Amino acid sequence: MNTEYTAVLKQDGDWWIGWIQEVPGVNCQERSKSRLLASLREVLAEALEFNRK
Repeated sequence: MNTEYTAVLKQDGDWWIGWIQEVPGVNCQERSKSRLLASLREVLAEALEFNRK
């Protein structure tokens, strides 16, 4: 099953902040947009795995 999630990204000064709309608690802050997206993917995968257990 391939589920899609919505990432909300915002730049605040030198930082990028973001979260996954459908999964509470999945949020990150990074210095670059690309690193933010990678971090969100990691944290989302961890949250989904944790919720499966």
